[in-house]
Amino acid sequence: MGVVVQKYGGSSVADVEKIRAVARRVVATRAAGHPVVVVVSAMGNTTNELLQLARSVSQAPGRRELDMLISVGERISMALLSMAVTELGAPAVSFTGSQSGIITDERHSAARIVEVRPHRIRAALDEGKIVIVAGFQGVSRDREVTTLGRGGTDLTAVALAASLGADWCEICSDVDGVYSADPRKVPAARRLDTLSLDEALALARAGARVLQADAVALAHRMGIELNAAHMDQPPGSGTRIQVASLPQRIAAVTVDDQLERFQGPDLAALLESLGDTGAGIRRVDGAVLVDLRNWHDRQAYVLPPGVTSSRVAEVSAAGTEALASPELALAGLGALKAGGVQVLSWTATAQALSWLVPPEQADPAQRLVHAALL
Repeated sequence: MGVVVQKYGGSSVADVEKIRAVARRVVATRAAGHPVVVVVSAMGNTTNELLQLARSVSQAPGRRELDMLISVGERISMALLSMAVTELGAPAVSFTGSQSGIITDERHSAARIVEVRPHRIRAALDEGKIVIVAGFQGVSRDREVTTLGRGGTDLTAVALAASLGADWCEICSDVDGVYSADPRKVPAARRLDTLSLDEALALARAGARVLQADAVALAHRMGIELNAAHMDQPPGSGTRIQVASLPQRIAAVTVDDQLERFQGPDLAALLESLGDTGAGIRRVDGAVLVDLRNWHDRQAYVLPPGVTSSRVAEVSAAGTEALASPELALAGLGALKAGGVQVLSWTATAQALSWLVPPEQADPAQRLVHAALL
């Protein structure tokens, strides 16, 4: 059988008992005949705790030193999981991103993978070992430790799956697949048995938290099938994210509440000011929408004269037919207004309809759009 790459997020390895549960699942996958490569995130909230620790020392810590610090979290997880697998009687070895051959550019805190050289991983697999890799990190060509940004463990997993010719890449978390909306907020949400990579990419770019956008984009480019599953379920369960296209539809409604909107009289100067601090620009449409997840310098950023900012949430209906007819956009907008939600602005692309709303109205907005369009 071909190689299977499994990724386990921070909630899946949050404590010792969960690490042991992951170890049992990994060993079971190997017992079924698959060579296994496991990619792990940091335990629970470790990355956030390390960032807070850094800010207690420096209000604006350098990005190189931040990468040195926060890359430690995944290394803890990989070593503990390797120990747990070995304790179950299966041979295992752990590798850092650099030992795994993850070569990146020089951009600290948001590096891009430029090459994968998995020589040590292949050698360990040939020896019959389970390979456990620290996600979210790599090494630049000038031998500096780099990190890949929030959700970068997904990207590590997909990149390794591509380089190893894996049968599929399994994204394991504490949810049992991709839903038509967040089931904790929308009782009517249903699990999707299948998604196309086109749909998954649209959802990820709209802020869906199950999948990281760059990872899905790489899977789409390389034609790698993904599977989003709960860690308590057997391999192959959950939502299958396939290469082949599906009938056009709106697949799901998603919410991104980690956004800040900047407005000012000189848009060009505002963009330059934000870019100098490493802000991730989501969109420019008269205002600048910034993704806060990977903006480590936000606390040190001082608003230029005349610039105002506010936290916002974006509710999106995404899929492969978001703009099949104008009625869809009008139906979503009408449902939000009828439900008393303040719509700050809205945009439309080929794969998503999106509405900016106040953060406190994100949950009812998601329910209203889901009821209107799905």
